Amino acid sequence: MTAPPATVADAPARVPTARQVRTRLRLARRRHHDHSLGDVLGDAYVMVLFVGMYGWFAISASRDMLDSPTVGRADPGVRWWLAVAALLAAAGLAWRGLRALGPLLVTPATQSWVTSAPVDRRAWLAPRLALLLTGATAGTALVGVGVAALSGVTDLAALGWAAAAGAGWGATALASSVVAQGSRPGRRWPTLAGVAPMLTAAVITGLVVLVDSLGDGLPRPAASPAAALVAVGVPLAIAATVLAVRALPRVDRATLTTGAQFANAAATATILLDPSLLAGLVESRRWRQIGRVRSRRFLAGPGWWAFLQADVRRLRRHPSALLIWTALILVQYAAALALPGLAGAAQVVFAYLATDRLTGGLRSVSRSPGLRRALGGSDAALRGIHVVVPAFGAGLWWLLTMPTVDGGPPWLGPALALGVVAAAWRSGTRPPIDYGGATVNTPFGMIPVDLLRQGGRGPALLAVLVLVRLFLG
Repeated sequence: MTAPPATVADAPARVPTARQVRTRLRLARRRHHDHSLGDVLGDAYVMVLFVGMYGWFAISASRDMLDSPTVGRADPGVRWWLAVAALLAAAGLAWRGLRALGPLLVTPATQSWVTSAPVDRRAWLAPRLALLLTGATAGTALVGVGVAALSGVTDLAALGWAAAAGAGWGATALASSVVAQGSRPGRRWPTLAGVAPMLTAAVITGLVVLVDSLGDGLPRPAASPAAALVAVGVPLAIAATVLAVRALPRVDRATLTTGAQFANAAATATILLDPSLLAGLVESRRWRQIGRVRSRRFLAGPGWWAFLQADVRRLRRHPSALLIWTALILVQYAAALALPGLAGAAQVVFAYLATDRLTGGLRSVSRSPGLRRALGGSDAALRGIHVVVPAFGAGLWWLLTMPTVDGGPPWLGPALALGVVAAAWRSGTRPPIDYGGATVNTPFGMIPVDLLRQGGRGPALLAVLVLVRLFLG
């Protein structure tokens, strides 16, 4: 007689622990990789040396630039408060980046074979959380030291307080983002946590500009706020870390893989020198978040009139573009106060960034031959219609920021404004990257000059405009 066939129910019910799975994967990877511990330590040494050497060089060069007569003298209180606003805005942008990335993420293979299995989710994600907390703490501590050194602090104790403040708030942000990743969908506090610092930065900048326009300036605080920031940030970091560890079992597979898509797109865009790969993913996510819109009829008229109304309606359904366009006006006024000698060059750069936010319709039409064939008409006519809104936005932005600059011939301002529109046009109508171009062999390695030429379509013209402004302004 033969034995009955084995079934799934006869299999042992024991589930491997997260530690056992990691050990098995580590042994499997070692059989396919020949990297030794010395190679890892050597790469770490090169990275630390690179960050330390070039970071300190950047800080020293920035301090010399701020003190040079070319940049122009500014009130220390004005620069201090504007630096606070810049740090708050950077914190808000960093929070948005953490929320887009995860920050906890797994590869598709891990999603299929580990996170979908009955393995303890907290035990599996805890080492990743510890690694991220270590990196965030070290990175923000270096940022704190850099900011303190840039402001002229040379005392080692003061630099230590700055590092502790940066480390505490960096760990708080990272742990809080993990808590937000494990929270239920629809909670509003993660959104408010990213909006609050950016809104505070806008209020501080507006107050500084307003007080300066009245002929006065905000005074710089007599004492450094580093100790207060440490006293608040370190307890918050501890509490947020505890909450993050408790939230690990609630981090679902969808949020883990969403960050992996964003990370892969960023890595691919960096390697291929094609930012449109990352921009396309961000754009598709943004439109998916809208989900549903209310349709309305266009006003009667010819075809070009309907296309123009559609481009305007696109901006209404994408309010962040208009918010960035408006925020860059305030940034220009702040730059004119902090760096009066570079106000003209900053106006050109910020005008290009503001105009580029309005070229969504132009990019969509230019990068989709199928869409152009469906709409009908010539390619030049379609692109010309979709450049009306960016051109109008560039002209209005330039007029609103004219009080921040002076000097130069009368024709320089209108010529630079037209050049900004042309640069945004060239950037928006850039064709897909062709990787079969020429390369040049140099002592530093192969340089893909044709690839750089294609990627610099638009920014190259912007660089020429900045040089013209510096020489003639």
